[in-house]
Amino acid sequence: MNIKTTYFNFASKLSTLNDIPLLAMRLVLAFGLYIPAMNKWEDIHSIGDWFASMNYPAPLMMAYMAASTEALGVILLTLGLGIRFISIPLMITMLVAIFSVHWENGFEGGSNNGFEIPLYYIIMLGTLFINGGGRFSLDFLIQKHFKK
Repeated sequence: MNIKTTYFNFASKLSTLNDIPLLAMRLVLAFGLYIPAMNKWEDIHSIGDWFASMNYPAPLMMAYMAASTEALGVILLTLGLGIRFISIPLMITMLVAIFSVHWENGFEGGSNNGFEIPLYYIIMLGTLFINGGGRFSLDFLIQKHFKK
């Protein structure tokens, strides 16, 4: 057996593990969104006031939308349910956060105030949007059920 055949056999066996990184991404994102979502819900009116100070239109409504999107994201990402559905509003939320809060602090920004983490979230959410939640998700089980 030559090196090329060995490599491609090994790569083929590795591809059976494709769903593990998708599960890991979902759980890391859910964990990362949990605290910000709960902080927003803890004092939603101060978030609305903060959004008003940045001249957001309908700041209290935007605060509710951001908090709801993040909280729903935690639940759906953990379950692997509606992954492609929730990825889009979460990516939009991260883009708004980058350009309205984190951009001026630069990429790293010190004390996690840069746009590095939200950018990583967008990349992971984009990956999940394209690939779905994987075999370890409710989406997969539902899809499998309806294919019968």
